[in-house]
Amino acid sequence: MFASPVIAAPMAGGTTTATFALATQRAGALAFAAGGYKSAAALAEHLAPLRSAGTDFGVNLFLPPREPLDPGTADALERYRSELLPEAARLGASVPDLPFSSDDPRVQDYWAEKLDLLLKDPVPLVSFTFGLAPAAIVADLQRVGSRVLASVTSVAEALAAEETGVDALVVQHSNAGGHCASFLPQPRGAGEPSIVELIAAVRAAVGLPLVAAGGIGDAATAKAALTAGAVAVQLGTALLRTDESGARALHKAALADPKYTTTALTRAFTGRPARALVNDFVRSHANAPDAYPEVHLLTGPLRAAAADAGDPEALNLWAGTAWQKSQDGPVGTVIAGFLDEL
Repeated sequence: MFASPVIAAPMAGGTTTATFALATQRAGALAFAAGGYKSAAALAEHLAPLRSAGTDFGVNLFLPPREPLDPGTADALERYRSELLPEAARLGASVPDLPFSSDDPRVQDYWAEKLDLLLKDPVPLVSFTFGLAPAAIVADLQRVGSRVLASVTSVAEALAAEETGVDALVVQHSNAGGHCASFLPQPRGAGEPSIVELIAAVRAAVGLPLVAAGGIGDAATAKAALTAGAVAVQLGTALLRTDESGARALHKAALADPKYTTTALTRAFTGRPARALVNDFVRSHANAPDAYPEVHLLTGPLRAAAADAGDPEALNLWAGTAWQKSQDGPVGTVIAGFLDEL
């Protein structure tokens, strides 16, 4: 199914650049391009170097929200906008006006045009996150030669994904840095299975190839996930600090800064649960509404201003729970370390 047991995670927002993806590919990993937040034109430009390389690769797309915000969530979003104003003033940033139209291409993450691009000019693999692509779309992509993956976080989600006809599953644990892929309600906290236990449970429930993701910071964890039934592991935070990573220097420095001692799932930056280093912004906005991508659009100017000001306390410092094991240096060296052990 995959050319390598190690997959470089698609990290949207600038971390996964074409340079980064090609470097992971040269090191022996399966490269995944990040399609999130890009227009179709930007995605085509992003994919061009990977297409030219002539080797196996994939692209990840975000599923867009299917329904407008309900009135209660819309009201909570208005309150959150007001809550952000003092922070914006401190940073010299503006907060966009509400509401955002449900047919705003940013709200839909340019979904239709990117799907059209991938149907007209197919890529070897397409993965989806934030929900399940309809079975008809899965079939359309398979018809043009793409293998299709769905991102899931539980047995129930895996069973639902299998019904859509996908070729494989990315099984993401909540230890993963950045956005949680969950789309069905599930308990968190005490009693939650480890990534190894989650892989074993999903392996017992479905017959599809599995990719283990989330909190895989070393080869020992990767080996255990493969032994439990995964055919590959996906690395994200483990590669964030590398030379080729497009993550901000401020973000890379924070991952190595001993002042940051924990991570948490937070909606503060985007309105969707995402794991980040706990900083002032995470602590101050613990009650951010469940409104993605509207919160993402509201906080975008603040995050950009924080980066310009060199202020990590107001920046989205995405990090998985194994962030302290992440290494700097060439990405090829990090990937080689995993491959040698595997």
